[in-house]
Order: sequence, then C-alpha cells, then structure tokens
Amino acid sequence: MKPILVIVFGLLSIFLGYKIYQSINAPIEFKKVRKERFSQVIAKLKDIRDSQEAFKTVNGRFAGSFNNLIKFVDTGSYTITQQRDSSFMRYDKVYQIELQKDTVIIDTLGFIKVKDSLFKNSDRYKTMMDVPFAQGGEKFEMKADIIDKSGYRAPVFEAKINKNAVLYDQPSDLVARENAHQSVEEVNGSEIKVGSLTDVSTNGNWPPIYDRKKN
Repeated sequence: MKPILVIVFGLLSIFLGYKIYQSINAPIEFKKVRKERFSQVIAKLKDIRDSQEAFKTVNGRFAGSFNNLIKFVDTGSYTITQQRDSSFMRYDKVYQIELQKDTVIIDTLGFIKVKDSLFKNSDRYKTMMDVPFAQGGEKFEMKADIIDKSGYRAPVFEAKINKNAVLYDQPSDLVARENAHQSVEEVNGSEIKVGSLTDVSTNGNWPPIYDRKKN
C-alpha cells in the first residue's frame, strides 16, 4: 500500500499546488485581460461620444439610433465660422443723435466633412455599434432623449454594454467582484457606459487611466 499512498499524496500535492498557483495567478491574468478588453470597448464609446457631439452641434439634439448616427458621420458637414467684433451708427430717439452700437459679426468661412474631422482616413465609425470581444454579436445599447433641467430642455444620450458580455470567458467569481466595483480607480458598476439619460453629461464611467495616450 505504501507505493500507492506515495503516488496518491504526490498527485494530491500537485493538485493543491496547482490550485494555489491558480488562486494567485488568476487575478493577475484577469487584470491583464480586463484592461486590454476594456481599453478597446472604451475606445469605441469615445468614437460614439465624438460622433454624438458632432450630431448635436449640427442638429441641436443627439441621434437616437446608430443608423442615423453613422449616416450623419458619412454625409454630414461642419460649418466653419469666424467671429469678429464690429460697430455701426444708429439714431437714438431718446438723445436724438447718432450713437455707436457694438455688434458681433459671424462670417462663414467654409465647410468640413464630419467624417474627415473625426476619423480622417478610417471607416471604423461604420462598426461603432459592435462590442469588441463580445462572442454573441452584442451591440452597444444606445438611447437619446430630451430631459427637463430647471426649466431647460436638455438633449441627452447614453451608450453602454454589460461587462459580462466583454468578460464572458473569465472566472465567474472575479467577474462578480468586477461588477461590484465602486472606486475612482475602476470602471464602476456592471456596465461600461458613456453619457447619461438623467444628467446633462457626456462623461464615461471609466477612470483617467483609460484616457492616457499610449507612447
């Protein structure tokens, strides 16, 4: 029986050693995977935000669908203007004399395509709705609305995706911990999102580390 017990305890030691290694290594690997995937997801959300802000500049509201947003980027244009101060003389009925009045003149200098301004030679805007790494063909959920803020009707939008769709193949306990994050150094909550349907904001819920440019 002794040789058998040696083999059994040897295998048990290997198994326990592997489990200990996994308990230490799994969180490290998870952080690497999370950062890589979240970086690409957030890059897409930034493209969506830039496109939505351009849409609002031209139309006074945000786009409610990706079809409308992509069509706008493909065909829309900015008006390039120049603002300058000027003045003119106007007869004042009270003083019954000509008085100088100040004014601002806005000159139209030309137009620039939204596509060229935001994406230059790239056509990645055509797939901005697709979620990177999602295995089920998930798309970003996007909505736009008009809300009342102290009597002012403010356009708002929100685009988001559940973290589970991005971390589909990661350990469930680590994903559950990720979804519970509430920290200035993490992407808080169970979703990665930009904008808000309740506040006038186009900010994302990610920390500044995802906004740093790579060298």
